[in-house]
Amino acid sequence: MTSAWVTVLAVAGATIAIKAAGPVILGGRQLPQRVLSVVALLPAALLAALVAVLTFQANGSLVLDARVMGVAVGAVAIWLRTPILLVVLLAAAATAAARAFGIG
Repeated sequence: MTSAWVTVLAVAGATIAIKAAGPVILGGRQLPQRVLSVVALLPAALLAALVAVLTFQANGSLVLDARVMGVAVGAVAIWLRTPILLVVLLAAAATAAARAFGIG
């Protein structure tokens, strides 16, 4: 077996163990309301963190380039309650325009 397959099997085993831990530990009990409210906020927080890292970081350093323009336009469009498809199109167009004018 190559080291790649050993790694794949180890990651698969860890994933199964992590997914099984919740039901085993809780044993069918409901989570407290306070925990449920925090869990409900996790996807948005993780997505925001991912967007921030992918937008402002390259090669381990802070970067301000065309991606920042796209995210800024997208954020304003969301704030104005624009439909999500239009938000994506506006952000992509802003990024493309910034790159066309030599920003980033």
